[in-house]
Amino acid sequence: MLFATATETTPMVQSDIRILDKLLALNLTVSLWSARKKMTAEDMGGVNLPPEDLASLGSKRIADPESIKVFGTLKARAVSFLDRHGVRFMSGWAIPEEQAGEIIQELVSIRDEFIQAKDAFLQDYDQSIENWIAKHNEWGEIIRHSTVGSDYVRSRMDFKWQMFKVSPLISHENTEAVLESGLAEEVTGLGSTLFGEIAKTADDIWHRVYEGVTSVTHKALSPLRTLHQKLVGLSFVEPHVAPVADIIDTALRRMPPKGNIVGADLLLLQGLVCLLRDSDALLIQAQTLMDGYGPASVLDSLVSASAQQKSQSDSVCSHPSTEENIDGYEEGYMDEPSFAAPKAKRRETGIPQDETEEIQDTGKDRWLISDEDAVESSVPPRKRTAPEIASLGLW
Repeated sequence: MLFATATETTPMVQSDIRILDKLLALNLTVSLWSARKKMTAEDMGGVNLPPEDLASLGSKRIADPESIKVFGTLKARAVSFLDRHGVRFMSGWAIPEEQAGEIIQELVSIRDEFIQAKDAFLQDYDQSIENWIAKHNEWGEIIRHSTVGSDYVRSRMDFKWQMFKVSPLISHENTEAVLESGLAEEVTGLGSTLFGEIAKTADDIWHRVYEGVTSVTHKALSPLRTLHQKLVGLSFVEPHVAPVADIIDTALRRMPPKGNIVGADLLLLQGLVCLLRDSDALLIQAQTLMDGYGPASVLDSLVSASAQQKSQSDSVCSHPSTEENIDGYEEGYMDEPSFAAPKAKRRETGIPQDETEEIQDTGKDRWLISDEDAVESSVPPRKRTAPEIASLGLW
């Protein structure tokens, strides 16, 4: 493993309740009509079926899934946008208060597209249903018997959000209500949540862009720039966040202004993504910056360690994948289909494969400063430096 940290103590990540002064909470609620109905015994021609406690029938589509795919895509865009600017918090996201205006502006734009698509879909709704029945003429009756009116569909489709300021409960006649309000635990864990998101995002970037390649284009820098912008905006969440942003920024500034990225520059990027995938190692390196060392020392070690790892295992980053990847990348992360040769595969984003009448997103489902490199301080650090860690074989 490139970034083993067995002999290093991982710094504690703990957000302070005072960060609430700089953030807003945002809940997104997107309701989608699934265009599905549960199959019934009558649909099966009255055949003898097992009892419901033993088995259940599936569902049938009562409208063309292609006609409603756009709504799932717009939902995914909104979720991806919020993931790129905020961190998961309670039932939605915590976003920087200073970015609230631009975030709402983008949500309004997506909502307007949603409303326009909804109006266009409902205007042609009856004919669309008839076309679907005609396409499946043999099963037309079981579709027709389950159709619903356009007013019903209209009521099932919505795109909205709630943005609000969060403050702790200071006093109450019941002391237990204050002590057990639960907000402090949510805020304290926000830093850990953010570093978990960094690791998942980096894991996705690794598999999509940097794994097994010997050359990438400048488009491969886009997801790292987006991650950097997110961390800059959320640097107040936890003290170790800003150093991570500085490491990414310094790496991006080292890249050549044009042409393909190869050799030592590519090894640097691959090593950086590997570091970002490993939360414990990343926190240790962030601490070295907080102790007085500049990001250049970390990056120099990444190149050396990456080259050594590749020579030993033909892979720069033999780090285990995180449990899940983040879905729904749009615009900022994976807006280009090709970063390297061979081309990275993209996931298709569409209507959720759900059999319910209504699908809601409340933030639970599912998926980026410095102008110059920091100057290394003459103050001795309390921990070993990045080069020392590399020399000890901890990477």
